[in-house]
Formats: sequence, structure tokens, C-alpha cells
Amino acid sequence: MAHAYDWDYPSPFTLDFSVDASHIDGIGHVNNAVYVDWCQQAGWGHSLALGLNLDNYRDLDAAMVIRRADYDYILSAYAGEECVMGTWLTGNDGKLTMERHFQLLRKADGKSLLRGNWQLVCIRMSNGKPRRMPPEFNSRYGDAVIATQTSHSV
Repeated sequence: MAHAYDWDYPSPFTLDFSVDASHIDGIGHVNNAVYVDWCQQAGWGHSLALGLNLDNYRDLDAAMVIRRADYDYILSAYAGEECVMGTWLTGNDGKLTMERHFQLLRKADGKSLLRGNWQLVCIRMSNGKPRRMPPEFNSRYGDAVIATQTSHSV
């Protein structure tokens, strides 16, 4: 049964996650590092869906890397729960930087568990230095940037 989730932005790329015992920390809920890993998986999954993979990055000698990451941990998730991560590209200057947002929801009640934001920068893989985005990045990533007039509260 499809659930009408209250996403922060329209038409997210989504990835489902099931909470298992390995995700639980000593406090009894999903460890914050797991949420960060899920953001990484969702971001990379979105990149793959847009047609850019690690081989493309190597061929272009270019990669988008995280310059800054912010996470708001809103509610906890527990063993046995099902979650869905939504992600969006919300900015691209067409030169060097992009922005990506995340929202993790618990499927049972649609409540937001986490919101995240990445500031990304394009680098040359061969030396790690900033470089202008290749045209392939602007066409694939740039075309995926969504309008961000919608606001949310934490």
C-alpha cells in the first residue's frame, strides 16, 4: 500500500531501509552513523539513477565530494522498523558546487527522523583539487535540480 509521505520537496529519489540489530547502538536506537551511511547510499543511488557512476567519474577525472554535511536528528528508529530516505539536488552553480538535501521517514507513521544537507564541490580525482564541473555533470546533475520554494520546520 502506497503511503502519501509529507516530503520536504517534490519528487524525491527514494531508497528503502530496514532497521536490523546491527544498526542499533548501546542506547537502543539506530546509531547516528547509520543514518549518515544511509544518506551516502541514497546520494550515490541517485547519482547512479542519473547515469553517473564511478567509472564515469574516473573517465572524466572529476568527482563530487562532500565539503560540508549537516544532519538534524529528529526522532529515533528502532529494530524492525522500515524507513525510506528521500534525496534531492537543490542547487548547482554550474561551475564548482552543488547542494543535496535528505529526509528520512519512518514508513509506519510517515514521521521525519532525519534531515540532512550536503554542500558538494567538484574535484579532479587525479589530484584532489577543485575543478570546474565537466559538461556531463551539468547536464545530468544540473537537470535534476529541483525548485526549493517549499520550506520545512524541524
